[in-house]
Amino acid sequence: MRKTLCTWLAISFMACCVGLAHAQTAPRVVDIPTRPGVTQRVLVLAPAEPKAVAILFTGGNGILQVADNGELRQGKGNFLIRSRQMFVDQGLMTVVVDAPSDRQTSPYLSGFRQTPEHLADIKAVMAWVRTQTGVPVWLVGTSRGTQSSAFVATELSGDPGKAGPDGLVLTSTILSDERGRAVPNMPLGKLRIPVLVVHHEQDGCRLCSFSEIPRLMDQLTGAPRKQLLSFKGGNNRGDPCEAFAYHGFNGLEAEVVTQTVAWMLAK
Repeated sequence: MRKTLCTWLAISFMACCVGLAHAQTAPRVVDIPTRPGVTQRVLVLAPAEPKAVAILFTGGNGILQVADNGELRQGKGNFLIRSRQMFVDQGLMTVVVDAPSDRQTSPYLSGFRQTPEHLADIKAVMAWVRTQTGVPVWLVGTSRGTQSSAFVATELSGDPGKAGPDGLVLTSTILSDERGRAVPNMPLGKLRIPVLVVHHEQDGCRLCSFSEIPRLMDQLTGAPRKQLLSFKGGNNRGDPCEAFAYHGFNGLEAEVVTQTVAWMLAK
């Protein structure tokens, strides 16, 4: 009887620990004041005790139209957006960035990602996040979202951990762009934060050719820690520059997120 009771208590204790490890606060929609008359809406998902923060930047035109209840009216298929809960499950507070209130109509973030206004909006997001938790804050972009995250990181490179981010993750990076400045053409040598580059070797998007990755990595001369995580396989469906092609790590989401977060949290 005593042995059975002890066994039951042990199992109950282990179940309780597992439950605590996966405990999550209720998702929140927050409108952060930024420029005069403008707010920046974010969707916040977090474990009870986050180890770090991942601010996620979707690709394309950057519009998600986050509703008051947290529902996404657009863009929910994007790699980072559809994988957002995986970041939470790995222990990260996950902050999904929508277009700001003055960019909720076309062209949304097109032509806006490398502007002082966008910089002001994301600075406000990072400042708000730091009022919520004292853990490191990372910018994580995918596809055209890398043009947002890399721009903000380079512009704030002189103040990491305060106004600027503590780390940067670039997935499916824009490596060439006839419509704007590609990421390798930014002053990446200014960065003094860890930088992780995540790319699919079979990415068929003409703006994201894996053959251009060495040029990107060579620019990261000041990063105290940098690495390329490359992937093969998965599923390839539809437009090669869209979310369910190799470009969006279709079928590899769990593997990509797990390895990405492990690198972010490594000392």
